[in-house]
Amino acid sequence: MTGVDRREVAVEAAGEVAEEGRVGRVERRALGVPDLSLVVLVGATGSGKSTFAARHFKATEVISSDFCRGLVSDDENDQSASSDAFDVLHFIVGKRLAAGRLTVVDATNVQSEARTQLVRLAREHDVLPVAIVLDVPEQVCAERNATRADRAGLPRRVIQRHQRELRRSLRHLEREGFRKVHHLRGQAEADAAEVVRERRFNDLRHLTGPFDIIGDIHGCRSELETLLGRLGYVLVRDGLGRAVDAAHPQGRTAVFVGDLVDRGPDSPGVLRLVMGMVAAGHALCVPGNHENKLGRYLKGRKVQHTHGLAETVEQLEKEDAVFRDEVGTFLRGLVSHYVLDGGGLVVCHAGLPEKYHGRTSGRVRSFALYGDTTGETDEFGLPVRYPWAEDYRGRAAVVYGHTPTPRATWLNNTICLDTGCVFGGRMTALRWPERELVDVPAERVWYEPTKPLATEAPGGADGRPLDLGDVAGRRIVETRHMGRLAVKEENAAAALEVMSRFAIDPRLLPYLPPTMAPCATSQEDGYLEHPAEAFAGYRADGVREVVCEEKHMGSRAVVLVCRDETVAAERFGAPKGVPGALYTRTGRPFFDDPEATGTLLRRVAACVAGAGLWEELETDWLLLDAELMPWSLKATGLLRKQYAAVGAASGAAFPGVLGALETAAGRGVEVGPLLQRQRDRAADAAAFTAAYRRYCWRVGERAASDGLGALEGVRIAPFQILAVQGRNLAGLAHTEQLALIDRIVAAESAVAGHDDGASGGGPAAGGAGLLATTRRIIVDTEDEASVAAGIRWWLELTAEGGEGMVVKPVQALIRQPDGRLIQPGVKCRGREYLRIIYGPEYTRPGNLKRLRIRHLGHKRSLALREYALGLEALDRMAEGEPLWRVHEAVFGVLALESEPVDPRL
Repeated sequence: MTGVDRREVAVEAAGEVAEEGRVGRVERRALGVPDLSLVVLVGATGSGKSTFAARHFKATEVISSDFCRGLVSDDENDQSASSDAFDVLHFIVGKRLAAGRLTVVDATNVQSEARTQLVRLAREHDVLPVAIVLDVPEQVCAERNATRADRAGLPRRVIQRHQRELRRSLRHLEREGFRKVHHLRGQAEADAAEVVRERRFNDLRHLTGPFDIIGDIHGCRSELETLLGRLGYVLVRDGLGRAVDAAHPQGRTAVFVGDLVDRGPDSPGVLRLVMGMVAAGHALCVPGNHENKLGRYLKGRKVQHTHGLAETVEQLEKEDAVFRDEVGTFLRGLVSHYVLDGGGLVVCHAGLPEKYHGRTSGRVRSFALYGDTTGETDEFGLPVRYPWAEDYRGRAAVVYGHTPTPRATWLNNTICLDTGCVFGGRMTALRWPERELVDVPAERVWYEPTKPLATEAPGGADGRPLDLGDVAGRRIVETRHMGRLAVKEENAAAALEVMSRFAIDPRLLPYLPPTMAPCATSQEDGYLEHPAEAFAGYRADGVREVVCEEKHMGSRAVVLVCRDETVAAERFGAPKGVPGALYTRTGRPFFDDPEATGTLLRRVAACVAGAGLWEELETDWLLLDAELMPWSLKATGLLRKQYAAVGAASGAAFPGVLGALETAAGRGVEVGPLLQRQRDRAADAAAFTAAYRRYCWRVGERAASDGLGALEGVRIAPFQILAVQGRNLAGLAHTEQLALIDRIVAAESAVAGHDDGASGGGPAAGGAGLLATTRRIIVDTEDEASVAAGIRWWLELTAEGGEGMVVKPVQALIRQPDGRLIQPGVKCRGREYLRIIYGPEYTRPGNLKRLRIRHLGHKRSLALREYALGLEALDRMAEGEPLWRVHEAVFGVLALESEPVDPRL
């Protein structure tokens, strides 16, 4: 068997290798051990297994039967506890192997029954079992046991029995399933041994590319040469003009997913080229099921000449024997799959679930070659394949072929590149890490398919993309900007309720905006929030330049706008006729009427086109963060039940109260202080009513002058482009963001056919169009004059009825010296607007004093955590990660929203 020195497992005659008979110097001996394996130490008690394990392996890698016996009985020598001890040992070993950890079992293991359970464990976890036999003379074992207080009284017959069982075992270890057997005869060989960890053949994590992964070829040599040319490779030809190698001038590596042969016109030509590239180090190749069958034929095995093998055999018979031998050697050396790029990429022929990545067994090889089937056959007599990709949740991208599909598409971080070139389709390659697809058409139909080339790859475009297990229970979400973030089980349950009952299709929900922390509490007379604290806070964090953006009083909206409905359907799986999505900060649709949503999205898309951003940003879709106005558009219930009720009550009560008090005062009753207090209260109530009325107006009542219809009077103010195709733009400086937004807003004049530019939101802007600008000012936090100008701007803005402003560092993703994120923005709300939040009389000195005791720490922490999760969702979407990975971060934002925090902050 491969890797086994059969001489090591020969049984010597009694006394032939006695320790005392050894003479001369014993040379160092390397014991090869795969870096992921189950190492079983075999030897009698006292043979030095524990000492050997401690010398060659980490303490955490060694699982000792004595230790497990002590765990369950407090006595490592209590043989009556052995059954329970080995249950514990097998459990720990299974957990380590499942986690991909090399594990060493330190027990006598001289009985075949004990070894059988360990070999079974190794097979269950698809790792190689390795036996290291410490064959030490009986006398040595007895002397060592005598020096141990806990074993001084061990009967000599126990050692003798172990030695007899060991002798009987040696010749059978390979047949028991051990891939490698290292037999150390005597203490000298044990002392001279050196364990060498061997990298698995499929472990190429150190190779980071870039790669060009090429789908099934099936003898289509000409199309392969064309595709390599498209990818930038330079072909090398021999004296007969045959392609024998191809190299990329930028050092890229081609990776072939198998099925090089059969059905097509020139399987030998494909083999010659691929073999040359692999030999030169310009390519890697994994076997397909067709190579496996051809390899068995070349070995002389009896195989059926079906599914294109007959054509390959006929073509190979025209080649010389040397070439055929080279092909046989090449095919025998192919590895079932490769793990590449730090573990982030797995390439195989038929796909591979995560539990098999980097594992080594016949089961893994079989799955990599053939996939898994349901046991059924379709109407064409072909096996129905199990849709493993639908359930895939692995971090590594799996790139494979095997199942012809009309178009290569990503599903749950997997992609099938077999686009049926030999059947008249295309030959497809995936550039990695760019995730860019490159293909060339077939020159003709070389082989008529058994069934039409319209079958989806496993899972299909409409597979099961999400699962309850992705979000339920307590979750830990890994983020790039804040590390591991926890989502509590109760918060996840609350988010699940909202997401499952009210949210839009998750495919159209790639992002949720984070909550925003308010600025520090102000001590200015009459103010709860003031810009001075916002500027001082950023100055203390080392941020010199900030942008102050007008805070529109509306409802937060995320806009997924696509160039057209085809893009929305192909990229996001949107239903027919839906050009994108418009949803609230909790994922709910903004409008019940799909027509209203479509009208808004088409207008925004036209403005993006008018601004020339589709071409400039090289994208077919944009994700925008925006504010939708009026506030009353989505807050009608809140207005009627809470705010308007207060206004109506005060309007009904105060005139009568004031009238009565004024009458009493006219009669000379001393009610002056009470009357003044009630007048002040009436003024506060009137200010409260005026505050919320500024943000409410009727929509859809004017004639549809520019195609907006029911949206006439609606305003949307985008203030950030979050992402485009393949790119997360959240890190773009806010000044650059707003410059792009200005171009979109300015383009509406031409789109809508009116001359005046779009203005800020409000009823007075009736004919100004749909899009609204976001006014802003840049402030230098270390320049007193600039800070004063920023404060004056805020005072003027709020005096006009504005809600306030948001202060953000001009440069995004700013960090403190210790690496922690700085708040991406703080809101500074106007004095009158805060009446809506804190009540009509909040500005009274006594109320202000009480309200200034605000605990902002939790809110600030929540804002940063939600921000990090939002960034993570955008990064995952930009990198083409599967929907469940993007949704994991989006769901986390919604879950954190249910954490208890003062809703007024």
